[in-house]
Amino acid sequence: MSMREIKLCLLGDSGVGKSSLVVRFVNDKFTANLESTIGASFMSKTLVVNDTSYKFQIWDTAGQEKYRGLAPMYYRGAAAAIVVYDVTREASFQTLKDWIRELKQYGSDNIVLAIAGNKCDLEDLREVSTRTALEYAEENNAIFCETSAKTAHNVSQIFTLITQRLPSESLLPQSLTDSGSIQLQHRSSASPSGKKNCCKH
Repeated sequence: MSMREIKLCLLGDSGVGKSSLVVRFVNDKFTANLESTIGASFMSKTLVVNDTSYKFQIWDTAGQEKYRGLAPMYYRGAAAAIVVYDVTREASFQTLKDWIRELKQYGSDNIVLAIAGNKCDLEDLREVSTRTALEYAEENNAIFCETSAKTAHNVSQIFTLITQRLPSESLLPQSLTDSGSIQLQHRSSASPSGKKNCCKH
């Protein structure tokens, strides 16, 4: 089995749930009131998909404006980025567009872009429609999933879709495998029209 290390950054407005998504993905836990990230935090997790082991090196950046200038330190050289917004906050979706523009200008030419509409469990409070976000993602050739760190909905799926978009390069020897790797069962992507099951490669 081959091993590949993937540097991935999470970007987005403060309070959209970036840290909660990472903790759910890495530790399969949810804490309602995580403290705000200062600067950036780092976690890693290995997925096994189609007989290839992908070790994600995840940089979770702070969303507060005062830390925004630090973001390029983390996303430059990244193979992938997940830009997160809160489906219950229209303003966070507008901020996401700024991050996408910045990534296209300063990020790697072949960076894999993914957009996560987090907190989709709060359907009654929704301000950003699935269709609006999906159309924007398609315009920018980005993976799109509506996620919930609380329920774990589509959290692993978005990382799996990223592995399928990565260019086939930088395969590393099996000796670098992580003892904490997990086997991920393949699930078919749900229909983009579904309010609660949206995930678009």
